[in-house]
Amino acid sequence: MPAETHNSAPLDRAEILALIQTNLAEILEKDAADIDPTASFESLGADSLALIEMVEALEEEIGERSVGFAFDDEDLEDLLTIADAVDYVAAKLNLN
Repeated sequence: MPAETHNSAPLDRAEILALIQTNLAEILEKDAADIDPTASFESLGADSLALIEMVEALEEEIGERSVGFAFDDEDLEDLLTIADAVDYVAAKLNLN
């Protein structure tokens, strides 16, 4: 039996948003409740390093539920807002 376990419960858009808010809040040292879904990463003070950290954290967490989940590097420049990131993850997980 493998030592690691995977949560196979599918994510929904609200859970994706919560993951993004939680991870970004930790990286930016903000309260997750203060991260509005319509906010731009720039307005939150998230630079490219913060976005990379967020992407890595999401890949790790979502990868536990959806094996092989990954952001495509060339798509990162198109993610301007929290909502863009939620839409991107939802599309990658075929939730749309």
